[in-house]
Amino acid sequence: MSAQMTAEPASVSPKTPAGSARPAKARKPRNPSARQMTWNAWLFLLVPGVLFVVFMALPIVMALVLSFTDYAIVGDFEWLGLENYLNIAVDPFFWIALRNTAYYTLLYVPAGLIVALGTALLLNRRHRAVRLFRTLFYIPVVASTVATATIWFWMLNPQSGLLNVVLSWFGIDGPAWLYESQWAMIAIVMMSVWAGFGANMIIFLGGLQGVPGELYEAARLDGANAWQQFRYVTLPSLTRTTFLVSTLLIIGAFQVFDQAYVLTKGGPGNSTVTMVYYIYNKGFGALEMGYASALSFVLFLIILVFSLVNARLTNRRDA
Repeated sequence: MSAQMTAEPASVSPKTPAGSARPAKARKPRNPSARQMTWNAWLFLLVPGVLFVVFMALPIVMALVLSFTDYAIVGDFEWLGLENYLNIAVDPFFWIALRNTAYYTLLYVPAGLIVALGTALLLNRRHRAVRLFRTLFYIPVVASTVATATIWFWMLNPQSGLLNVVLSWFGIDGPAWLYESQWAMIAIVMMSVWAGFGANMIIFLGGLQGVPGELYEAARLDGANAWQQFRYVTLPSLTRTTFLVSTLLIIGAFQVFDQAYVLTKGGPGNSTVTMVYYIYNKGFGALEMGYASALSFVLFLIILVFSLVNARLTNRRDA
């Protein structure tokens, strides 16, 4: 009996019935290789790269080449070398435009900084109405410059304008804002500050919300009042933010065009002819594209110098 009995195997593997396939194992997702990821990155960069070359790099190179010619849109052009740049140095209207632009910059940049920072300080609170005011103050930024200038053209009317009407309530005889040389640029500055401070306000709000609350708490424990907290805590913490906003304001000030074009057409007496307005007149008015291109690169160098000076001053204050 025991001889006939055989030992059973320890483990019996189940046999798959004939004609039935084994279940397929789930495949793990294959990670993309480094080569494939590189190609994908270049593919995503292709479209913005082409747009940058076509609409930025190529026009800059063409303008640089044209600045050495007397190109006038129609007809052939003649190579002049540095003649256009030499003529700029003795062009009296260039110096008038540069003076007006510098005057606008001296008024606009400090006013833009003060209004934007002051508004950001007022709106840096946790209140339901704050969101509404943030939206209202930002609306002029997204509005058309022409539409904004049209509104201000009505507000600055010497007879029935809203600004002079309000001044008359206090016994002040308002000036003819856009028709007097000493007031025309100030009127453009007021409009520009009102139309653009909303964007800078948002930047300052971001900077203010990044200031640690512990700094204010420590300052209050040391007996610092509101002004001392602003001077010794807020301003030092906003150094980089102030540099960004002031740089944007300087660049925007030297590129001002729409306001002067819509409100005053450069008048009265060329008192509001800015650099970009003068470049526009030379290029599309007098058809002196070569000279206008040279003026554009001179303006670029001026903006670059002022931006570098602002960066150096900011770094010193930060140090």
